[in-house]
Amino acid sequence: MDNTEATRRLHTKKQTLDDAYAAPANFLEIDVINPITHGVAKKRYTDYEVRMRTNLPVFKIKESSVRRRYSDFEWLRSELERDSKIVVPPLPGKAIKRQLPFRNDDGIYDDDFIEDRRKSLEGFVNKIAGHPLAQNERCLHMFLQEPVIDKNYVPGKIRPN
Repeated sequence: MDNTEATRRLHTKKQTLDDAYAAPANFLEIDVINPITHGVAKKRYTDYEVRMRTNLPVFKIKESSVRRRYSDFEWLRSELERDSKIVVPPLPGKAIKRQLPFRNDDGIYDDDFIEDRRKSLEGFVNKIAGHPLAQNERCLHMFLQEPVIDKNYVPGKIRPN
């Protein structure tokens, strides 16, 4: 084999307009956005909008938007640890020190803290949802798509149609 044979370009198929504008390959986009702090004093909490878009066949609903608190992310993590075979990434910490009295800032309701937590929660849920085994777990579907999480649900797998 001479050098020209070894360095000859592979014949690639030219991209057509149909290819360029075709539906993208499988995708799953999850954004954790729009944090809102509710209530006062001990009844105060922050929740986040969890917005999902996908074309993966395992998800019956292709676009959804739900509101979730930190404790809902904890619930998802514990459900996956108990029922799935995947290694579940850690959540951002509980920030116990930020909940102590006599601080010079708003503690866990400080804008910078809420933004850092939002980014961490978004990273957490995207790592989980990107895992093929997690995508079949009923708890993930409920977390991403049901307005209210039914904590009495029956754990199990989602079967694609």
